[in-house]
Amino acid sequence: MKKKIPGQKIIRLLCLLFTVGILFINLSCTVYAAQGTSKTVQSNDSTEKSNGTKGDSTNINGAGQATSAEDLSKLNIANTVSVTYTSNNGTLAGSLRILLTLTAIALAPMIIIMMTSFTRCLIVLHFTRAALGTQTAPPNQILIAMSLILTFFIMHPTIMNIYTNTVIPFENGQIDQQQAIDSGMKPLRTFMYGQTQTKDVKMFMEISKTEWDGKLESIPSVVLVPSFMISELRTAFIIGFLIYIPFLVIDMVVASTLMAMGMMMLPPTAISMPFKILLFVLADGWNLIIGNLVRTFY
Repeated sequence: MKKKIPGQKIIRLLCLLFTVGILFINLSCTVYAAQGTSKTVQSNDSTEKSNGTKGDSTNINGAGQATSAEDLSKLNIANTVSVTYTSNNGTLAGSLRILLTLTAIALAPMIIIMMTSFTRCLIVLHFTRAALGTQTAPPNQILIAMSLILTFFIMHPTIMNIYTNTVIPFENGQIDQQQAIDSGMKPLRTFMYGQTQTKDVKMFMEISKTEWDGKLESIPSVVLVPSFMISELRTAFIIGFLIYIPFLVIDMVVASTLMAMGMMMLPPTAISMPFKILLFVLADGWNLIIGNLVRTFY
């Protein structure tokens, strides 16, 4: 026969008390505010409480009786409400503004690649590194950072135009959302159109079966953006070809010299790379390449 452990009785007692406590917590009672009167309201526990009704108020003074700031603060001492407003004239709620901001941040990389000078800058810098034959010097992080800095420098007039003519009026409530989108796209479209070749625009207009009168206003954005990207790729590859020519000459001279000396087993690139770096440094290559690259947008 098993003996009962005293601890089990304590556990059962605690469980019983816990269950009873839950039942008491679930009992609800409706209470209303009162104004100088005492009324009885029937609650769920079948006991009478001294409460008010829904029509009662905690206001001490009625509306319109305040003559000073002190009287105004005493109109309702039980409930204090603070209202905060901004100068956006109620155009966007705070949650919607946060949503639009997060959406813009998520789309920012795609916008930078498709509608700015970033693509041309990055491709030209990659061609420069490949022509030098240094493999990973400078590394990709440096090339991307340099491309972003050059993009910000080149796009600075366009960015300031958008901020002045779109962001500030929109924040002041002078234009609505659709007008802000149209006004913000106009400087970007002007920039892209100035760097886009006409034949690329005609190709996409023919594919979309859209008539074009030769003006920027008649080009849809869905046509202008891919036309701009193709033109940027073409221009970047042309610049890359021009960068390759002097380094290709060095490779040919080194290869011919090694073959004349009978050193056919020695890789020409291992000998030509120091001469390429020396030529690049003596000619101030970074200044020439980056300076002429930026000038292609002006």
